[in-house]
Amino acid sequence: MKMQPAEGPFRIGRSETGLGLFATDVIEKGTFIIEYVGPKITNEEVQRRRNTRYLFEISDRWTIDGSPRWNTARYINHGCRPNAVATVSRGRIRIKAIKRIKPGEEITYNYGKNYFETFIKPMGCRCKSCERKRAKLAAE
Repeated sequence: MKMQPAEGPFRIGRSETGLGLFATDVIEKGTFIIEYVGPKITNEEVQRRRNTRYLFEISDRWTIDGSPRWNTARYINHGCRPNAVATVSRGRIRIKAIKRIKPGEEITYNYGKNYFETFIKPMGCRCKSCERKRAKLAAE
């Protein structure tokens, strides 16, 4: 298995939702940030597992198990108004900026409807945009 260096224009740090990935330099819109990596497992294997965190489906047959700590991309949190996007091409998951990301800003992408409905919605979304919405409603 290929190890991914934790090098790039980012660092792992504390966020509102635990650990997150934060820009250390300006990341321009359209820039490749990092690849989401890990062992490739069958979707049959996914059904047998209890812990489905860090699993990223790449086809109707295969999923990437991104749980190893050396998968630095696993620290990217969900955002309802994200600054990055994950794209799947040829069995690889690549994260790229969809907005200019400033140093200190948390890197986020939308995890998708299924993940959101299953894991995030029941607990309440704690992404930056949802937190701002709640604060605004509370102030009214």
